[in-house]
Amino acid sequence: MKKIKKALIPAAGLGTRFLPATKSVPKEMLTIVDAPIIFYVVEEAVKAGIEDIVLIAGRGKHAIEDFFDTSYEVEDKLLKDGKVDLLNRLEQIRNMANIISIRQKQAFGLGHAVHSGKTIIGNEPFAVLLGDEITVNLDNQSSATEDLVRAFERTGHSGLSVMKVTDDQVSKYGVAEFDAEKKETLRIGNSQNVDFYRVKNLLEKPKPSETNSRWAITGRYVFDPKIFSILENQKPTKNNEIQLTDAIQELTRNNVVNAYPLQGRRYDAGDKLGYLITNIEFALRNSELTQELSDYLKQLVNKIDKGSFK
Repeated sequence: MKKIKKALIPAAGLGTRFLPATKSVPKEMLTIVDAPIIFYVVEEAVKAGIEDIVLIAGRGKHAIEDFFDTSYEVEDKLLKDGKVDLLNRLEQIRNMANIISIRQKQAFGLGHAVHSGKTIIGNEPFAVLLGDEITVNLDNQSSATEDLVRAFERTGHSGLSVMKVTDDQVSKYGVAEFDAEKKETLRIGNSQNVDFYRVKNLLEKPKPSETNSRWAITGRYVFDPKIFSILENQKPTKNNEIQLTDAIQELTRNNVVNAYPLQGRRYDAGDKLGYLITNIEFALRNSELTQELSDYLKQLVNKIDKGSFK
């Protein structure tokens, strides 16, 4: 099977949920502790073996490109000051992957954004990682992208990452329907297995009463290039946008699409509350911040419980 070496990261959104901060700063450049959201997304892709990353950007997103470029003045200052660790980290970011930027001239939805990358992807399989979602692997688990990439290399089938959600969250996501009794297992490493299901149907932000499934699609996918021909002929639906979910639904008619339950932890950094939660949990995993932040949070919770927090 062909190996997946390319990935698309749609990052053309206006970030309206974070205004006024995102009036001049791309949402993807908002920081999680000490690195922007996009850094963690690219890092996940690179760890999965991705070599070429195509950013689907919009107006005012130059800061993302600059972040992965050389910063001569900063790097020279760090070298002169002997701050080798920081210098090495900047060099690591610069050398993470080949970053290619494409302008999405009009915001016609996620499906349109993915199709914008066709000229670079060509006739190769590829991964898609949404630029405002972060997934991390805990307890030596592999990331969502790594599982999807390895599974494609074994099966040749498109796939998407899914996670269980509660009834009140169903209408916020694309939802995958499949027979939960027909679980299959695939060995993707020397000792690692992943479970998966064959997708029967996909629904874009349905009401809880419209589906029995509670498996939401996370922002991680791998596709056979056949998806491009479907997107070319896809008609706008909800919000007059070309929905990626609709294209995947069409793909399932004549091709296998598998759903892989997320093994790690997924963070929605594109939502205000999700962004705050992401910062807190990432900071708690940072050895320099764990103790002091933990102590502060305990004190804060105590004040809230006593009704004395203002």
